[in-house]
Amino acid sequence: MPPEKHHADRPLRVLVTGGAGFLGSHLCRTLIGLGHEVICLDNFFTGQRRNVADLMGHPAFELIRHDIVNPVFLEVDQIYNLACPASPVHYQYNPIKTIKTSVLGSVNMLGLAKRVNARILQASTSEVYGDPQVHPQKEDYWGHVNPIGMRSCYDEGKRCAETLFFDYHRQEKVDIKVARIFNTYGPAMAANDGRVVSNFIRQALTGKPLSIFGDGSQTRSFCYVDDLIGGLMALMDSPPDVTGPVNLGNPDEITIAELARIVIEMTASKSAIESHPLPNDDPVQRQPDITLARERLSWEPTVDLQAGLQASIDYFADLLDIKISRTA
Repeated sequence: MPPEKHHADRPLRVLVTGGAGFLGSHLCRTLIGLGHEVICLDNFFTGQRRNVADLMGHPAFELIRHDIVNPVFLEVDQIYNLACPASPVHYQYNPIKTIKTSVLGSVNMLGLAKRVNARILQASTSEVYGDPQVHPQKEDYWGHVNPIGMRSCYDEGKRCAETLFFDYHRQEKVDIKVARIFNTYGPAMAANDGRVVSNFIRQALTGKPLSIFGDGSQTRSFCYVDDLIGGLMALMDSPPDVTGPVNLGNPDEITIAELARIVIEMTASKSAIESHPLPNDDPVQRQPDITLARERLSWEPTVDLQAGLQASIDYFADLLDIKISRTA
């Protein structure tokens, strides 16, 4: 494969599936800013046109409504496969559709990459580790996943997608990259996506109780979206032997209860905290080991939680047209 085809020091034609979603819209914007031509593919199940409204009309941006469960024929240099609902509220709404997106969508995108000799990156997930029995999670951990639970459509769909990527790489010599993305947050998150950061901010801004599942002692590690996009692009532009999987996330661990307290304080909210039963198969701990990303990609997150939450709060306050009264 001619290596110059994938060099990022010249303008490329890049396909971003799920490009109108949370991560996809940030990625499209960053790629356009770097001078690349971007085709944004989205079926708008969770993606929204407003996320890419500022790019509409840009000569290097094209938006196509399409579902990757169906084949698509395009000429591109790189493919970022981000298409798949990523929050329990959305991926459990239609679990069969979710697993089709991960499995059939991957087959279609890998087939496209093979036909046009494109490098392809799969947005996998920390959910492949399930409820981990190893902490923090390293890429060589195979995971602890319930294959028939309510979350399986997403967890096992993404695990199968990784299998397909590596089989296409071994059998068909497709140039692949696999990123395992840990909890990411920031502007352009959907207000109703059910993820903890957006939930807490929306509830705090509207004066509703913050919903904590279980006793709040479970932990997560939150990565700001700008850092995550930088990691995805660093992986895409890495040498061919860096196939992944590579963990991308922030290794700073925090309990859900502590996150709730921080959001209440930063929004100057009078919201209470309300406990609910813990969902089935909800991971107790989630923290990435990013040694591989540091060593092979020279990447690590730089935005601290306070700064990232502030940007997210400002976004949701504007979206909901709510003014925050902050004391000096």
